[in-house]
Amino acid sequence: MKKIIIADDEHKILMSLEYSFKKNGYDVYIARDGTEVLDFLKTMVPDVILLDIMMPNLDGYSTLDIIRQDTELKDTKVIFLSAKNNPKDILKGLEMGADAYVTKPYSIKKLMQQIEEMFIKGE
Repeated sequence: MKKIIIADDEHKILMSLEYSFKKNGYDVYIARDGTEVLDFLKTMVPDVILLDIMMPNLDGYSTLDIIRQDTELKDTKVIFLSAKNNPKDILKGLEMGADAYVTKPYSIKKLMQQIEEMFIKGE
């Protein structure tokens, strides 16, 4: 079963994504900021991390920077899921090593398809 960490500080987003991914057979782990993501990464290697950018304590950019320095996480897909839809923000996220950048609002169905396609291409 694929493992996914969903990191966002908005409760409604977390709940809807958690429900959708569990329904599609994922083990889902919920984080409310980057520090919680890093706590999970001490004990597991997920297949995917959905990462909001604007979060308290440790933002998404800083979290991704730490993730990309860890060789054990090199195969983990990281997708930014953010309201920051400026082309400069998107470019920054991709240049930092995100595998994809999805802007809010988004379609859960399309997000799910995009993630599944990443695994097909990666295998």
